[in-house]
Amino acid sequence: MESQKKHSPVFSFEFFPPKNEEGEERLRKTRERLQALGPRLFSVTFGAGGSTRERTFETVVDIQKRSGIDVAPHLSCIDATPDSIRELLGRYRDNGIRNIVALRGDMPSGTGGGPGHFKYANELVEFIRQEHGDHFHIEVGCYPEIHPEARNAFADLENFKRKVEAGADSAMTQYFFAPEGYYRFVESCEKMGVNIPIVPGIMPIVNFQQLARFSDMCGADIPRWLRKRLEAYDANGDKESMQAFGVDVVTQMCSELLDAGAPGLHFYTLNQAKASEAIWNNLGLSQKMAQAD
Repeated sequence: MESQKKHSPVFSFEFFPPKNEEGEERLRKTRERLQALGPRLFSVTFGAGGSTRERTFETVVDIQKRSGIDVAPHLSCIDATPDSIRELLGRYRDNGIRNIVALRGDMPSGTGGGPGHFKYANELVEFIRQEHGDHFHIEVGCYPEIHPEARNAFADLENFKRKVEAGADSAMTQYFFAPEGYYRFVESCEKMGVNIPIVPGIMPIVNFQQLARFSDMCGADIPRWLRKRLEAYDANGDKESMQAFGVDVVTQMCSELLDAGAPGLHFYTLNQAKASEAIWNNLGLSQKMAQAD
């Protein structure tokens, strides 16, 4: 973890673009509550195959304008052409965006990546660097518990290294609930000479059924002891106690990660403020950031 201790911590919150007016209002309230905490960055996700591309753009520009906080749009390259990526990067640059989360994105059914299409995130990172030099801070994703499509753990590490060599400035991880996997991943990266900031992704526990579904899809492990406790709360319909328990568990994990030298935390909010806000306050992050400044 020595490579991580030298980086200044960055704390951020992730949103997804709303689909309707009700969602817009919910996101506005969530953003305002989390903005008051003083995070360094917000990010906004990008739909599979670019299905929410325009909503992502509009949400990013609106949040940056209203909050004054830097916003990093996710940019997926699957099913995209160099021209479409070039056009979108230009629009972001024209609107004062300086951060990009460069991802391959989910593979739409039947897509094989035709001529001229990007197939991997490292190709997108390289393209952004070729087009815009150092204008954008480029963040990429990584999987401490191994990408579900990776051939094996070693291939997954090599894939991450390719993204770093292509020009990535930092990385955020898929969420996890076992810090040991993150520590081992960082140590493996250090052995390969990779020492960019690797920020842990944090998923607050709000809805067990939703969490279990997400975890099955993305390959994030819910440790047996945790799954059984959450299942018991869910079976009893005790949502309030489950959420309080979840805040305690995630707070303890975040505290351990920061003590070990993790360069910040990235919260997957699912456009909800309460749990992320509680974890943030339990950790005293606003005070710690003020002291660091």
